[in-house]
Amino acid sequence: MGQTSTERLREYLGQLPPQSQALLMREFERAIERGKDTAVATLVLEQLRKVARKTEDKTADETEDGPKPRIEDVARHLFRPLEPFLVDGNVPMRPGQIRRSSILPVWQWLIRDGAPDQIYEFEKLLGAMPDEREPPEAALRKLQLAVAEAIFQVTSPTGGGNQRALARIGAPNVIEDLLPIGSVLQAREAIDTLAGRLPMSLRVFGDSQVASTCEALNIPTLQSPQLLPFALSLLVQRLASPWQVIRMAIRMAASDDEVRVAATPYGMAVTIALHDLFCLALTLRTDIRRGKFGAVPDNLKALHDGVRGLRTELDLRQDSTWGRQLASIRAEISNTLQSEIDSVPGRVRRILRQRSDKDIVAGARIDSTEVDDAAALIGFVAVCRTYASELAINEVTLRTYSDLQQYVEKATEALVQSLRAGDVRARAYRQAQANAAIRFCEVLFGREYASLMSRAVDNALTVEHKPSRAS
Repeated sequence: MGQTSTERLREYLGQLPPQSQALLMREFERAIERGKDTAVATLVLEQLRKVARKTEDKTADETEDGPKPRIEDVARHLFRPLEPFLVDGNVPMRPGQIRRSSILPVWQWLIRDGAPDQIYEFEKLLGAMPDEREPPEAALRKLQLAVAEAIFQVTSPTGGGNQRALARIGAPNVIEDLLPIGSVLQAREAIDTLAGRLPMSLRVFGDSQVASTCEALNIPTLQSPQLLPFALSLLVQRLASPWQVIRMAIRMAASDDEVRVAATPYGMAVTIALHDLFCLALTLRTDIRRGKFGAVPDNLKALHDGVRGLRTELDLRQDSTWGRQLASIRAEISNTLQSEIDSVPGRVRRILRQRSDKDIVAGARIDSTEVDDAAALIGFVAVCRTYASELAINEVTLRTYSDLQQYVEKATEALVQSLRAGDVRARAYRQAQANAAIRFCEVLFGREYASLMSRAVDNALTVEHKPSRAS
């Protein structure tokens, strides 16, 4: 549905009596449980919950004396420990991450079924406090533990968890995030302790830093399979080179052999590093396809360093799971870069191609945007050349860069000659071509050579042109 249709649906649902809204909500929840029309049911159910929430807030505001805190304030305090681990969009997920989109349906379930009494009690406490004051730590911790317990009860196979109860919470993605949310809330104090022990930025992660980090991570609560990925994710955020998290696994295994590393709980660090490199490769592909080259050099360097680091610091087998993942990442990067690199010479030739005077019409121009894009692409090829060997693009990059240098050099010289001897009517177009060539020269040969060719163009333009002899 478009935005207008969604607004009409919400307006219609808001006009229904509360009993009808509740009946509809139950029916659509059952439809989701049966797996029928889940897309429509999820959309309508989401709008119903929004309408119901607004109705509840309005009713509560009318019955309470004095200003009442927004219910969002309770959610903000409750879910604050999750913030370092939330990810946006539809990116692939890994252990140690939680979808930001899962927070709203979980919150709606909590105020409806999960822990309504505890939330109401905390909300009343906030209402009695000045806006600028933080809530008492004891009260907030009590709420977070109560919410964690409610989550564990609904997700435990032996604790009453069932498909119907889970379906009332949200879609499968939300259910997947439910247990991690409960685990982080329950272990908030341990995670805060770790965050305080880790340096805010680890530009170097050598042996001494790895040893001190192992000490900081020596918190029993964080060693569980559910929480260790979050502890490692917190470390990854502090590392200047995130792939270096694998050094924790190598130290714990006392070996670089992938079998021994995988046998330790810290083998999760390698999985995290590979996943993050994969996501970075996807980001690189998206940026290149959209013509956004601003972040490409930094992303290429991070990918190059990460791939090289995993290949040199870990003894990976080609037929292992990690070995195949790394090979797949290299192939993804290589395919992405190679297809774009191959297109660059053609785009440069279209701009600098020599035409006869009669083929240049009066008022012909060169699109400045096309020149900017071509210059950015030449710079992109130059950056790729720096990291070519590790990213499996050595041959195509060296060949393309050499071709560009030869072509641009010859084309620039030819354009200077045409400015001296060509038809005056075509001079403006050829001058625009020459200016574009000078930009390309600066990227390929440096400022000194570009400045030299710029003076050659200026000299060519000052040559006195004799009028054409009448035929």
